[in-house]
Amino acid sequence: MTDLVPIGRALISVSDKEGLIEFARALAGYGVELISTGGTSLTLRAAGLKVRDVSDVTGFPEMMDGRVKTLHPMVHGGLLALRDDDEHLVAMAAHGIEPIDLLVVNLYPFEATVARGASYDDCIENIDIGGPAMIRAASKNHKFVTVVTDPEDYAALLDEMKRNDGAASLAFRKHQAQIAYGRTAAYDAAVSGWMADAIGEEAPRRRAFAGTLAQGLRYGENPHQSAAFYTDGTNRPGVATARQWQGKELSYNNINDTDAAFELVADLGTDEPACVIVKHANPCGVARGATLADAYARAFDCDRTSAFGGIIALNRTLDGATAERISEIFTEVVIAPEADEAAKAVFAAKKNLRLLTTGGLPDPRAKGLAFRQVAGGLLVQDRDSGQLDLSALKVVTKRAPTDAEMADLLFAWKVAKHVKSNAIVYVKDGATVGVGAGQMSRVDSTRIAARKAQDMAEVMGLAQPLTKGSVVASDAFFPFADGLLTAAEAGATAVIQPGGSMRDAEVIAAADEAGLAMVFTGMRHFRH
Repeated sequence: MTDLVPIGRALISVSDKEGLIEFARALAGYGVELISTGGTSLTLRAAGLKVRDVSDVTGFPEMMDGRVKTLHPMVHGGLLALRDDDEHLVAMAAHGIEPIDLLVVNLYPFEATVARGASYDDCIENIDIGGPAMIRAASKNHKFVTVVTDPEDYAALLDEMKRNDGAASLAFRKHQAQIAYGRTAAYDAAVSGWMADAIGEEAPRRRAFAGTLAQGLRYGENPHQSAAFYTDGTNRPGVATARQWQGKELSYNNINDTDAAFELVADLGTDEPACVIVKHANPCGVARGATLADAYARAFDCDRTSAFGGIIALNRTLDGATAERISEIFTEVVIAPEADEAAKAVFAAKKNLRLLTTGGLPDPRAKGLAFRQVAGGLLVQDRDSGQLDLSALKVVTKRAPTDAEMADLLFAWKVAKHVKSNAIVYVKDGATVGVGAGQMSRVDSTRIAARKAQDMAEVMGLAQPLTKGSVVASDAFFPFADGLLTAAEAGATAVIQPGGSMRDAEVIAAADEAGLAMVFTGMRHFRH
């Protein structure tokens, strides 16, 4: 392939005008002839630049409200012609087709149109046709043509031309072609995904997913795994949209754990200050409190050992007093909607602590897709945005929960939703006091959570563990009475669980015999 290809003619057609005038002026400084369309042409002329309309090249006016303007052999011949193929050169000469050396296109803002809640018809009108066709043509012919689809690459192209006296190297053209195909792929993914939702197609024949690189990562879950972090364009408040105020670069595991923590704290709402501490994607302490500092202290007391080196999420503006408490031990990441200056000043002395602010909390009720890879395929499902219908709660025992027990049961249920199954969560007075996660047996999760509470009682010098007088949540039904009885032995007085086991009657009878109150939700929250 030819290495250096001088850029003599450029076709520019962009929706995003950021940096356009300066970029086009620099191209003109290299003697590049500028061809343009519609609004781009008007913008360049208004800046005093000499521009040739694409209609002069094609011999046809732009028509059908701009739907047809670049879909023409004079354009695509100029992009696709092989300059080292005699037959192509003869065809170009015979039909007066001039080569196009540079294509600069960014597409109609389809994703932004959807994001602002536009109508179906408006979204359809913002599906670009000519742009993707030109991008694909130029990218295919990267042997001779340079393509730029993002304003952020303007400077890189100008640097390339400066190094090569107005030419672009083959390596640069290949790099830009890959970026361009990624852009059209992401665009088509956005269109097909939107249309599937718009027409109610729950399982479309083909699913496409796309992301934009946010940052390269040093490695993945382990040092031998390469990794990168991509945003999906939804702008859901969280780690993907957060501002990092300090601390070293986030790792793969930091991002995963921070997301888990922030989604849980959002599920707790904003009625009271709340804090979540996560370790290895599972909450090890969750609490509400009179203040954020109080909520943190109560969450920390659930499992002080696991909290070391953990991730902390808060549902309100981080203040200096809370930051002081948090800074007493090593913490990897703190994420909150906002942080005041006093909090930032406290953390400034903790160089390894990452502080993230998001500007808001994600909506736990918002719909969305979740997916994971399996060998040979993808599992795709709705995000678990299911919320408990209080009117559907069913008291199944002789004793109903007290008001205080019910408040703790509902809190425990929300926490259990975010714990890896099999999940067991003990709660007392609005704070977790024992969490059992990810065990193969539900009774084992029950025992582990109780044991953690016993360990913390010894650390805190308490006469008995805080599971005494607590309530317990199970993310799925108790298949046997043994798990429930283990919780009763730990001191739980009330239980919330989905119900639906073949042995529900046996479990209910055991609860009645133990004096427990129990409610069924009719909903489960497996989290694998």
